[in-house]
Amino acid sequence: MTTAEDTRALWLRRYHPAGTDAVRLVCFPHAGGSASFYHPVSARFAPRAEVISLQYPGRQDRRKEPCVTDLGTLADLITEQLLALDERPTVFFGHSMGAALAFETAWRLEQRDAGPHTVLASGRRAPSTTRAEEVHLRDDDGIVAEMKRLNGTAAGVLGDEEILRMALPALRGDYRAIETYSCPPDRRVRCALTALTGRDDPLTTVAEAERWQEHTTGPFRLRVFDGGHFFLTQHLAAVQAEIGRALDPVPPATAS
Repeated sequence: MTTAEDTRALWLRRYHPAGTDAVRLVCFPHAGGSASFYHPVSARFAPRAEVISLQYPGRQDRRKEPCVTDLGTLADLITEQLLALDERPTVFFGHSMGAALAFETAWRLEQRDAGPHTVLASGRRAPSTTRAEEVHLRDDDGIVAEMKRLNGTAAGVLGDEEILRMALPALRGDYRAIETYSCPPDRRVRCALTALTGRDDPLTTVAEAERWQEHTTGPFRLRVFDGGHFFLTQHLAAVQAEIGRALDPVPPATAS
């Protein structure tokens, strides 16, 4: 029988132990991404922070599960998993699709008076901006071409037919979720929000990233990096410094 604890272990991955008074950092992967993408972030901030990396259905050890192809539904499911945890001051970090998902999850948690201290939205234009995108409707070759354009997947994976075949269903499902996502224009969170973007990102202009300011009533900050969509791999230390900056003012948890 699957218990609630077993279900949480499927969704929430912890790679390093944290202290009882540690704050919490929740990391939301990009489209096609997995929890292990944030292993370096966990190594950097534990035990100062309890770093939780989300594992969406349809990838790696969850590849036999169907992908969740609606972003709102995925945010609902993640919200329920996070609400079941002990209360700790929390920061969210999400890249690309993960940025929109972090925002939607934060908004849902704030409706339950359990929102994060800060959301860091990386590599994603603000929800108030729209583009006509249909990558999820392409054939397999078309999705692979998009992956190469964004340079977000190691060349070895793109050249390994077996691994690629396993990854494509998650990619298609995630692209469907983010490309059909629609946010009410007046949706705002109360927490601080920091937008991170690559100057040459083909999916997000600096102006589109700046419009994240319209979606918070709290403090807003924009940081622009050289590079494209996956600027964070090129500037890992600087991006981790931004995460550290967000964690610094968060008070430690009260040890029970």
